[in-house]
Amino acid sequence: MGRRRSDAVTLSDVARLAGVSISTASKAINARDEVAPATRDRVLRAAAELSFQPNALARGLISGRTRTIGLLTDELGGRFAIPILLGAENALANEQMSVLLCDARGDAIRRRHYISTLLARQVDGFIILGDDNDIRPSLTRDIPVPVVYVYCESSDPTDLSVIADDEGGARLAVEHLVSLQRKHIGHITGPQTYRAARDRVTALHRVLGEHGLTLAGGAPLYGEWSQRWGRHAARMLLATDPDVDAVFCGNDQIATGVADTLTDMGKRIPEDVAIVGYDNWEEFAADCRPPLTTVDLDLERLGTTAARYLFDALDGQRPSGVIRHPCRLVVRESTSPR
Repeated sequence: MGRRRSDAVTLSDVARLAGVSISTASKAINARDEVAPATRDRVLRAAAELSFQPNALARGLISGRTRTIGLLTDELGGRFAIPILLGAENALANEQMSVLLCDARGDAIRRRHYISTLLARQVDGFIILGDDNDIRPSLTRDIPVPVVYVYCESSDPTDLSVIADDEGGARLAVEHLVSLQRKHIGHITGPQTYRAARDRVTALHRVLGEHGLTLAGGAPLYGEWSQRWGRHAARMLLATDPDVDAVFCGNDQIATGVADTLTDMGKRIPEDVAIVGYDNWEEFAADCRPPLTTVDLDLERLGTTAARYLFDALDGQRPSGVIRHPCRLVVRESTSPR
């Protein structure tokens, strides 16, 4: 018969069988350096013989860790947050760590409350999730445990931030269009107040310059992150430069609007005008007519990367600076007809 709960194997049972103190047994099981290898082997054999399962709470008290991480976001409902959180949570779960998720909803008072609450729960570290890949004020001075920022850049350069490489993503998009022999490439994007939009324009100009090309229409068209703006801006762009043969768009919603207008104007996609979007938002990219070539931010892997850097920090390493996570190009019919 199996043991009843009241008869469960304890650390004291393991110590007794191994002929060591309870303190030595706990150090051996938690891989502490103070225990001689032969003693550790004896304790581990005793634990295996008794089928000992360490209690998570007791293990936390011994090691000084709770194996719990606080995940603090400002926009849980945003489409970027969920895949990043899934990637982080998967990496943490693989290390048998628990997650406490708090959504501050962009409110500073709520954010401070959640930081205090998570610290009271004795979390081992924090992952701070931004909502726009932009620079945000550092929260680290109020948090006495390791912190990693993801999809945002802390204003403190001594913090560690993991962000999507917007310049690299834009380079992938524009180089793809250039490789297709497109010579008149326009750009329609979101508000200029977004650093992501500005960074992509920087890369766009750089790649065009490397190939002796100039931007169709003379300047980027900044507006909203919406299909409506894409439809309107596409007409503006073609009125300014009728020779446009490609459009790089700031997101997939804009690109879908551009595709609608080009089709209404009798332009063939991609034969007359190729289109590249950004974000690889399936709801738009896959359902667009034709389906969109787009830049994928690889958000889930972004979250996984942030969690791994947090593991390093928990192990005593203190990385700092900005990690720019690479994007990838997903090619579909809007640039490459089948």
